[in-house]
Order: sequence, then C-alpha cells, then structure tokens
Amino acid sequence: MSIESERDLEKLLAIGRIVGMTVKTMAAALRAGMTTAELDEIGAAYLQAHGARSAPQLVYNFPSATCISINDEAAHGIAGDRVIQPGDLVNIDVSAEMDGYFADTGASFPVEPIAPEWLRLCDYTRSALRHALEAARAGQPLNAIGRAVEKEAARGGYRVVRDLGGHGVGRHIHEKPSVPNYYTQRANQRMDEGLVITIEPFLSPKADRVITDDDGWTLRTPNGSRVAQYEHTIVITRGAPVLITAV
Repeated sequence: MSIESERDLEKLLAIGRIVGMTVKTMAAALRAGMTTAELDEIGAAYLQAHGARSAPQLVYNFPSATCISINDEAAHGIAGDRVIQPGDLVNIDVSAEMDGYFADTGASFPVEPIAPEWLRLCDYTRSALRHALEAARAGQPLNAIGRAVEKEAARGGYRVVRDLGGHGVGRHIHEKPSVPNYYTQRANQRMDEGLVITIEPFLSPKADRVITDDDGWTLRTPNGSRVAQYEHTIVITRGAPVLITAV
C-alpha cells in the first residue's frame, strides 16, 4: 500500500508498535529449555491483549501465532514441542493485523552460550538491514535495496538467501512489490514517497536458497547452514524511511 492519509500512518504505527513489542517481549522470555510452543504462547497473549490478530493465522491458517525458526530454519518455523537448546540461533517473526492494517517484523537471537561465529552472522545481517534502510529513498530504484544487502553480505563473507526477501505490506500481509535482497535489473521500479514495504535480509555462511520441509511450511537451508534475519516494516520518504515496527 501507499500512505494516503494521516489515519493510514497512525494505524500502521499502532500495529507496528504492537508487533515490535511482541518480538521484544518474546525475546526477553527466550531461554534454553523452553519449547517453541511456550515462546509462541507469550507472543499470542501479547497480540490478543493489545487487540491484534496474528496475520499468518488470519490469512494463511498457519498453525501457530508467530513464526519461530531455529538454526538452519530460515523462515516460517511452526511452534510446537521442540525444546530450545543452548547455543541455538532463534528467529522470531511476528506479523499481525489491527483495524484493517498489517505490519511485519522479525529478528534473530542467539541463545547463550553464544558462539562468536553466530554473533558475527547476526551483526552482519543487522548491518545489511541498516545499509538497506539507507538505500530506501523516494526516487531511487527498488533494486538499490538488494544491492546494499548484497554488498554488505559480501563484505562479511556471507551469502544472501535469494529465495526470501521483503514485500509490500499494509492492507494485506503480502502485497506488491517484491523486494529482493540481491541486485536484479527486474526490480528497477522507482520507490514512491509513501510506499509501505518490509526490508528483511537473510544471510547465511554457506546457503543461498531454501527448501520446504515435509510440514509444508518450514523453510530451511538444504545444507544445514544457519540463517539470520532482521526485518522492519517501513514507509518510504525523501529522507530516512519511517520505521513502523521500531520500538
């Protein structure tokens, strides 16, 4: 969607804060020994208490309220009886709807004891997001975002998971345009002021694609390589974008 009124922005900021705080609340509770279902219940309770509905459940009948992906699971991990282990790399992705507006955010969290290699992967993925946000300006081509992500990934010696990327959001959880995390001439449309998108780089030491598990949802690397992801919903402006999901 594109912002057309002050109400649009206010409503997006409201749901953006809720999903951002849901991730923050879940991250604060995250610890080895708990199940992913227990972690998901914390997120579900926060959304419900603030009048929001899980977008994956609402739109896609997803089995859990949030997506919790561990280690080589890049995205769409289903919460269940899996026990989080010391040293795991846990991604928490939350998207939700309120009053007809959607927002989407996510982040990866290493579980103690934290291995330096996974801390470094997270640092570079966060840095890739920052560089992508700097490239997201009205009047610039959409592929400037992918170019920025790809450049930062290469600087750290990482691969971009090319199967996954950002997307339009706002009136629906997934809208046009697709926002690739790598440079492609196909994504050469100009970003207009008011455009609402997600930016979400996925970086891995050894994988640039994912496969779908037998559950039909979970996306994981084919070679066991871990993945980190960081995501914000943003509004494009002539200057720095508005971070809808920042808390």
